[in-house]
Amino acid sequence: MTAGTDRKRVLLAKPRGYCAGVDRAVQTVEEALKLYGPPIYVRKQIVHNTHVVATLEAQGAIFVEETDEVPERARVIFSAHGVAPAVHEQARQRSLRVIDATCPLVTKVHNEAKRFAAEGYEILLIGHEGHEEVDGTAGEAPDAVQLVDGPDGVDRVTVRDPERVVWLSQTTLSVDETMETVERLQTRLPLLQAPPSDDICYATQNRQQVVKQIAPECDLMIVVGSRNSSNSVRLVEVALGAGARAGQLVDYADQIRDEWLAGVTTVGLTSGASVPDELVLQVLDHLAERGFTDVAEVTTADEKLTFSLPQELKRDLRDRQAAAASRAEAAALAATAPD
Repeated sequence: MTAGTDRKRVLLAKPRGYCAGVDRAVQTVEEALKLYGPPIYVRKQIVHNTHVVATLEAQGAIFVEETDEVPERARVIFSAHGVAPAVHEQARQRSLRVIDATCPLVTKVHNEAKRFAAEGYEILLIGHEGHEEVDGTAGEAPDAVQLVDGPDGVDRVTVRDPERVVWLSQTTLSVDETMETVERLQTRLPLLQAPPSDDICYATQNRQQVVKQIAPECDLMIVVGSRNSSNSVRLVEVALGAGARAGQLVDYADQIRDEWLAGVTTVGLTSGASVPDELVLQVLDHLAERGFTDVAEVTTADEKLTFSLPQELKRDLRDRQAAAASRAEAAALAATAPD
């Protein structure tokens, strides 16, 4: 990366796009549609991305807001953001066949909430009110969890025992915002304990880190992602905080306005953790048509983590494969048997 050039260029962030949890969740819906056939019901958006949801709807997925919208005994997938125990109970009462696509990193936070609550701690959950992940985590220990919605929410916190308090966080927050909230909490509660490991997921941190690196050179940072995607919205905020002169969030290339590019020589480009890379490539084509043909990919981390499919789906896939193998073996024996 070289500063002070007049050529039109794009600094393409890496890592960007799908994280392991999103990849697993989307693949879960795709494999379920192939294995069981449509319709497959999905509670909430499987991931927060307009394009992904529309694509899966076209394949036969039906997205609903609540469990009671799913017909009794139907098959339903829970989204990557996780659900509260009450939702599992509602599904059981309706005899739904559940496939839980909750991201394993979100499950880790759920388990921490249950453990700390069982040990008598009050839990200060740093996150955004109404976000599905926050609702799911709080639902694990509703009597022990108190939401802290950013640094401005610290002054409203009240606790019974300042010596038995721990903080947890929504996985998709800005690292900087979370730590600012934690520091304010620690000023009020010096004995506040931290979780045993960092709750902000690796993908969120990696995508923010590369944006921080390229932002100072960018006249404009374009983040591909949907407005209900917390991590995508945060990427725009991180870019502006790190020195980008402007930042915009778009779902598709055709949402980019030509006036945004007026006087711009360097565009930064990244995408949220729920965005397929095909949408980023379309933005690159859009920018190339407007003279931004010099593309440099800037890499700050090499992500290799993968998650296996939910065990309910893996079991049925194994059974289907075993049955197919058995039929093939029987057919082969029949073909070689004497008349």
